[in-house]
Amino acid sequence: MIEGISIYEILTLTTILFFIGIYGFITRKNLISILISVELIMNASVINFVVINKYLYPEMLQGVVFSIFIIAVAAAETALAISIIINLYRQIGSVEVEETEMMKY
Repeated sequence: MIEGISIYEILTLTTILFFIGIYGFITRKNLISILISVELIMNASVINFVVINKYLYPEMLQGVVFSIFIIAVAAAETALAISIIINLYRQIGSVEVEETEMMKY
C-alpha cells in the first residue's frame, strides 16, 4: 500500500468521513449543509473504491474508473441541487428545510 499507512487506517478514516456525512445529513437544517454532507458521503465511497481496488488488484483500474464515474455524477448532482436551491431562495427567501416544507406549490 502506501509507505507507513495501512489499509485499515485509510478505511477507518473513510468510515469516519462517511458517518460524519450521515450525521450532517440527518441533523442539518440548511439545504447547503445537507448538500455538503451528501458530497462527503460520496467522497468517502470514492476513496474506498480506490483503496480497495489498489489493495486487492493493484494492476487493474476498475476502482479508479468507478471513482471517476462517481465524481462525474456528483458534479452533475451538485449543479442540479445548487440550481434548485437558488430557485427556492428566490421564491421564499430562505434555504432552511422547515421553511421549504411550508411553501405553497
